[in-house]
Amino acid sequence: MVSGWWGKGAPSTIKSVYPFSENASIIWAIAALATCGVILRPWRIPEYVWAMGGALLLAGLGLITPQRALAAVAEGGDVYLFLIGMMVLAELARQEGLFDWLARYAVQHAKGSGQRLFDLVFLVGTLVTVFLSNDATAVVLTPAVYAACKAARAEPLPYLFICAFIANAASFVLPISNPANLVVFGSQMPPLLDWLRQFSLPSLAAIVLTYLVLRLTQRRQIRQPLALSVESQPLSAGARLCALGIAFTAALLLGASALDRALGLPTFCAGVATTVLIHLRQRRSPMPVLRHVAWGVLPLVAGLFVLVEAVAQTGLIARLAQGLASLAAESPTQASWLGGVGVAIASNLMNNLPTGLIAGSMGSLVALPQQTTAALLIGVDLGPNLSITGSLATLLWLVAIRREGEHVSAWRFLCLGMLVMPPALAAALLALSI
Repeated sequence: MVSGWWGKGAPSTIKSVYPFSENASIIWAIAALATCGVILRPWRIPEYVWAMGGALLLAGLGLITPQRALAAVAEGGDVYLFLIGMMVLAELARQEGLFDWLARYAVQHAKGSGQRLFDLVFLVGTLVTVFLSNDATAVVLTPAVYAACKAARAEPLPYLFICAFIANAASFVLPISNPANLVVFGSQMPPLLDWLRQFSLPSLAAIVLTYLVLRLTQRRQIRQPLALSVESQPLSAGARLCALGIAFTAALLLGASALDRALGLPTFCAGVATTVLIHLRQRRSPMPVLRHVAWGVLPLVAGLFVLVEAVAQTGLIARLAQGLASLAAESPTQASWLGGVGVAIASNLMNNLPTGLIAGSMGSLVALPQQTTAALLIGVDLGPNLSITGSLATLLWLVAIRREGEHVSAWRFLCLGMLVMPPALAAALLALSI
């Protein structure tokens, strides 16, 4: 399973125990500024510009060699393939009208009740996250939910928030529910049954608490009556083929996970094959689909990989790993809570993609108890629900809602995240210790 994302365990360059660099303070400053740019988007400059700008500045100043920077970028190869495949599928489904059809179906079953629509979206979001990954929830489900709200003449944000928060809350039900899972455990990935025994109760606690807080905080908006009926339209041939492509992709991911295979290439091939099949059948160019894919996500991910590699060179990761191992030897429970909460906070400060890489490399540098490693994973997966740029899934969600004309500020998301994330994280860590 580990080979499904970044190879066997953490990147080899991170595994090395670096001595503290004399340029450490400069590296940390550049990484911090780049991360702040990704989170705050000053002057509305896209997130990928800040990430790549920081990476190029580090290389230009000689703080990281071009060889190590390129090696760090190459480590994300499977991630790029996965994202391309999923984003192409999502854009194809949007253009073929699959999301509009799903929206009408959801509104019809809601029967004019905003609360019922809320529950339906939450259930579907949980299932998509569990079986297709949290990135798929952000990319595939978010446009469908927006279309459902538009059809029901409902305020979309309460329902769109579900897509963002459940994408992280349900992302450790299965190993394939979040790519960070494969990074944190590395070559020590538990068998599926052991995984379920360890994470079923924490996952349930996180999902239930997330649902309750979201339902409570959005109760006024979802009380508004919805449209009782919408005009029904038949599902087009292109939309049916796209739905089959998404279902086939889900089956491929489950099969690849069970066989310990890479996840990116099957997703990429499924997305390309579905696109080619539909456009050959309709005899038209696929360029409209490719033109609307959010390609900026790829340099964002690449830049984050380089920033993490540069920070690793300073020796900070090795020191953190040794400190956590010493605490775990004295009190595994205390180490689990400290590690889980600390990683959760770090995920919001620097995004959970690099945080997952760091957490995984810590486990490869020192021997940590299973409970502590599990707590690190929960922090990486669930912690990003605090801020709008905490996880790659939330960034993808942000791109998706901006395309629909919706805007959520970092402050607004943080105010809601401060209510949603802490109780869910505490419940999950408490369930882990039972």
